Amino acid sequence: MVKIYIDAGHGGTDPGAVGNGLQEKALTLQIAQRVRELLSNYSNTEIRMSRTGDQTLSLAQRTNDANSWGADYFLSIHINAGGGTGYEDYIYPGTSAPTTTYQNLIHEEIMKIVDFRDRGKKTGNFHVLRETKMPAILTENGFIDTVADANKLKQAFFILAIAQGHVNGLVRAFGLKKATASKPAKPTGSLVHTVVKGDTFWSLSQKYGTTVANLKKLNPGVNEKSIKVGSKLNITAGGIYHTVKKGDTVSQLAKKHGSAIQQIRSWNGLDANYTIRVGQVLRVL
Repeated sequence: MVKIYIDAGHGGTDPGAVGNGLQEKALTLQIAQRVRELLSNYSNTEIRMSRTGDQTLSLAQRTNDANSWGADYFLSIHINAGGGTGYEDYIYPGTSAPTTTYQNLIHEEIMKIVDFRDRGKKTGNFHVLRETKMPAILTENGFIDTVADANKLKQAFFILAIAQGHVNGLVRAFGLKKATASKPAKPTGSLVHTVVKGDTFWSLSQKYGTTVANLKKLNPGVNEKSIKVGSKLNITAGGIYHTVKKGDTVSQLAKKHGSAIQQIRSWNGLDANYTIRVGQVLRVL
């Protein structure tokens, strides 16, 4: 059993970095919760989170909790600031394998799936890296004060892609095994949006990384030209599934449904060649 400690940076009275209408503490919790949900599909993992809500925790509380629990790995999730752009991660200076190996794998998998500039693998004398008794990494997922990065972080499916990249790295690093391979992983719940003034299916498709066609399909009977402020719109409604036809490819399905090809591969347990067969039912969103 691999014990993975997931630390959502900041929280409570400590918002972390802020910018472009976003708070770091909220984004890190979103990513951490998604990582936990995705890891729940693996049988040989045990997960503990530093926080599951908007709690105030000191750095010492986080590392002491992980150390006393006997974690095998410490993952601390953050959002950057300072006017840059892109993704980077840190381990403690002078650390050797397996910590460096884990960093290499996680960094590689995140950069495969997340549309961020690669800022590289780095070292830093951070408390959560220095005071943990197990291998640890701190990830910086985009710059909250850079408009281009912030616009991506506002999209629910971009947050999911970040989480999936972390999980893919952990799977490779620790040889995690799927709990069930016969069925696609079901989403953990619907994503619902409360309409505000100015919302359209087009603007919501851009915000959430989906398509207008999917939004119409998920919200039958809704008049796009007169969406009522305060009403609820389904964004995912538990996932979209497609029965494979002759000529279908994963890349075509990803483009059509506004998903990442790596997400479709993970949801459906596809091999490295993204092999699909006619008649197969795939989760595509």
